[in-house]
Amino acid sequence: MSDKVLAPETLLKQRKHAQKTAADKAAEKVATKKANRQKRQVIFKRAEQYVKEYRQIERSEVRLRRQAKQTGNFFVPAQPKLAFVIRTKGINKIAPKPRKVLQLLRLLQINNGVFIRLTYATTQMLQIITPYAAWGTPNLKTVKELIYKRGYGKVNKQRIPISDNRVIEEALGKYGIICVEDLVHEIYTVGPNFKVANNFLWPFKLSNPTGGWATRKFRHFIEGGDVGNREDKINALVRRMN
Repeated sequence: MSDKVLAPETLLKQRKHAQKTAADKAAEKVATKKANRQKRQVIFKRAEQYVKEYRQIERSEVRLRRQAKQTGNFFVPAQPKLAFVIRTKGINKIAPKPRKVLQLLRLLQINNGVFIRLTYATTQMLQIITPYAAWGTPNLKTVKELIYKRGYGKVNKQRIPISDNRVIEEALGKYGIICVEDLVHEIYTVGPNFKVANNFLWPFKLSNPTGGWATRKFRHFIEGGDVGNREDKINALVRRMN
């Protein structure tokens, strides 16, 4: 008579299932690792390409300025396509029309900030909310700092922090935007998918500026206040609020 004790069939099945699951998990892990490595390479290449593009734009402007100076002409830069708008007033004592415009621009709270494509229509809207908002033309550094530090995405109507490229890829992958650098590029250059990318970004919740607002905050910027169009001076304000 054999001394072997046969294991129950259910136990054998459990072991077999556990081994199969472990093998599947290991294979999936290897595949994910490989895909992530390839994705990282694509992201690095894109980032390099964007840096070259930004430098080229900068050098081109410098060259044109020098040429104009040499020939005794004036250099007129292209009209800005992008604006960053910050709400400077709370919810009390606002007329219905400006209130509606602030809602349309998604500026629902004081110190909220959003990017806007500058067109005739949006310029008219900004004129209506002049007493309640500050805006200007952001530079690349400002766009990057805002998205990297204060960037939140809208995923299933929820405010999700952009702590991983996966958040962006899941929401905007079909538009070719798979990482933060893609998002920065789309916003800064006001690309073809600007509307989708900008709508994905939750309005930025900024702090009060370091050193406080101007003494007469609700005067126009050119009169010593804080509201209205301040062109490239918006960058200094964003640094103080970010």
